Amino acid sequence: MPSPAIEALLDRAFGADRRRRTAYAIRGDAAPLPTLSFAVIDAGVLIAALLAFPIALAVDDGERVPLVMVGPVAVAPERQSEGHGAALMHTLLAAAGDAPLMLIGDPEYYGRFGFTAARTGQWRAPGPVERHRLLARGPVPDQAGMLGPA
Repeated sequence: MPSPAIEALLDRAFGADRRRRTAYAIRGDAAPLPTLSFAVIDAGVLIAALLAFPIALAVDDGERVPLVMVGPVAVAPERQSEGHGAALMHTLLAAAGDAPLMLIGDPEYYGRFGFTAARTGQWRAPGPVERHRLLARGPVPDQAGMLGPA
């Protein structure tokens, strides 16, 4: 479970009802990956955070393919548009190397980091998701399957 400060930031950035989103069902109760989760602190105040979680794609042929789910990426509302989200993404990408990454997000924003929906067209999620927002990067399968907790 993320720290209380990160939970408060996530509530401010996404609203208290954020836990109803499909991303939470995909992650399940997984703890964030410490080597791929980062924060920005300015003058002792948490202003941005990026969490990453272990998940898997249960391919229809029975194989389970491990993936890393990127997000949430949260920036305090009063500090948005200062580049903190992009800086966190660059830090994550450097740390992740060639790891298979996925996220649910804005393709126009995340496309600049190499995320695309080109290989996710057959993936399913345990809740509603707009297909064009299901994005991946790296060595991810182009196969039908269900996303869920690792």
